Amino acid sequence: MQNRYSIVISPPDTIIVLVKLMKEQLAEEIGWFHSKNSLAHITINEFMTTEIEIESIKKQLTAICDTLEPATVHLNSFDTYPNGAFFIAPDENSKNELKKIIKQIHQLLRVKTLFKNNEPHLSIGRQLKPDEISAAYRLFTEVDINFLCNSVSLRCFDPNKKQFKITDTFEFKNNPSPTFVQGTLF
Repeated sequence: MQNRYSIVISPPDTIIVLVKLMKEQLAEEIGWFHSKNSLAHITINEFMTTEIEIESIKKQLTAICDTLEPATVHLNSFDTYPNGAFFIAPDENSKNELKKIIKQIHQLLRVKTLFKNNEPHLSIGRQLKPDEISAAYRLFTEVDINFLCNSVSLRCFDPNKKQFKITDTFEFKNNPSPTFVQGTLF
């Protein structure tokens, strides 16, 4: 049997709490919305796999993260996507640093993905209508969040709660690897 997984950058608990409060404030204004109950995260990808295959994926993530360098992330503006997503955006330097991390994982992780994210962002709400986005912009005018991105988390989807739950965290070790050999992952 296959389960749905995602790899994410999970900010520190203080930011998770802050984003949860923002989501609750928006829900008071507009009612329930997509991703209202989702904990703050920056999605890297989503995929389906078996419990047996996930062990190989964990080994791959350990090897990949061993070479990754921690990056300081500064999120300082609100923005939207045409699909109705309202989110907190990183500044240009942080966006570039996050894209490097995301790209490394996409290139080196051998898994068939359902979804790959190339635009790092911290979602507040998804599939919002234009008037709901306007309400979000009225509620939230300034944001200034900083954290050290020094790991990625593996999450498994819980069909009963209809939410992802973190199962493993992989720390960045900043070990230079002049020749990252694919064969060493398996």
